[in-house]
Order: sequence, then C-alpha cells, then structure tokens
Amino acid sequence: MKINTDGVLLGAMVLAENPSSILDIGTGTGVIALMLAQRFTNAHIDAVEIDTSAAKTAGNNFANSPFSVRMTVFPASIRAFFDEHPVKKYDLIVSNPPFFINSLESPKAKTTLAKHTDTDFFESLVKDVSAHLLPTGACWFILPVQTVALIKSLAIQNGMYLQKEISIRSFGHSEPHREIVCFGFEEKTTEITNITIYEAAGVYTSEYKILLQPFFLNY
Repeated sequence: MKINTDGVLLGAMVLAENPSSILDIGTGTGVIALMLAQRFTNAHIDAVEIDTSAAKTAGNNFANSPFSVRMTVFPASIRAFFDEHPVKKYDLIVSNPPFFINSLESPKAKTTLAKHTDTDFFESLVKDVSAHLLPTGACWFILPVQTVALIKSLAIQNGMYLQKEISIRSFGHSEPHREIVCFGFEEKTTEITNITIYEAAGVYTSEYKILLQPFFLNY
C-alpha cells in the first residue's frame, strides 16, 4: 500500500500547534510521516508498521529524506510497540488504519493486512492512543463514514472528545465516503468542514490542488 488519496489528505489536513513528538500508526511506506515531517519542522516522528517489507521501505524513504534525523521507523505491531515503550507520550498521533471491519477479505495477503480488521482492533487502538496522548495533544484518523460512529463511541469511553470532523466527497453532488476526525481530552465545540476532490471526472478541484501543492510537484 503506497501513496493513496486517504493518506495524503490526512497528512495535509492534520492541524497541530508546533508538536515536538508525533506518532504515525500503520505508516506503510511512510508517506504521512514524511508529510508531517515537512510540515512540523520541530517534531520527532515515530512511525510504526507491522508489515516488515513496508517498514523497510519506509526506513529507506526516511533515510533518503531531508528529515532523516527526526524520523524513526519501528517494524512491529502497535501493541508490541506500546509494550516496549510503555511511558512514551505524544503531542500528535495519526493513523490511516485498516478500515473494512469483519468484511470479506482480499485474496492478497498484504492488501488484507493493510485494509481489513475487526472491532477488537479499534477498541485496542483507541485505548492505546488515549493512554499515550499528552493532555494537550490530539489524535487524527481518516476512516470510512460507516466506521466513524464506532470510533466516536470508543473515544468517549476513553475520555476523549470529538474536536474536528472533515467530510470528504469525490464530487460536489456525492455523499461523503471518508471522514477525517480529530479527538482530544479537551471538550469543545466540534469544528465541521468538508472537502471535495474532483470537479469533474479526472479533474481535481482547486481546493484539493492547493492543499496538496506543497507535496506534489505537478500541482
């Protein structure tokens, strides 16, 4: 699983005030982590990836980037990572997690690993995130709309509040197919916004191109 729209939208739309520590859960080949390293120049970034080949690629990408001294990849499950680093806490935690819950799995093992999971995974993920997020920190996920209700419920159970919600549409007339959600420990009025990717088939909207212009040379 390499560069995809979900990942780059999350990497470009995350907001944080000068974070010094960032955790990217399920970094894949490291795209989101690299985008955050470009955006937040004072941050050290830990990136965790269970697929060893993807983690190796992420490590190579980090080493060949201008941000290499601030980036570390851990080829492990998030459970194993937190077990090994029980006291680590972060200003910002992000994840583009597996999102097909209890659904028919892909015949390709790596695609299955990257896209499919179950409810227990999200229960453990949100619990771990809440335990390793600093009191003033924020965690951001990008998810299918049908998974967001579960994450909201789990966040509340773990003492976190929905602070931002961004609906993502393919076209202006389309129903949202993804949401970016931000949680933190401070209860505040939820900021609700949206973004549309295409103005016509194969033609990106100006807001999408402006958002990703700092990362894509052809925009």
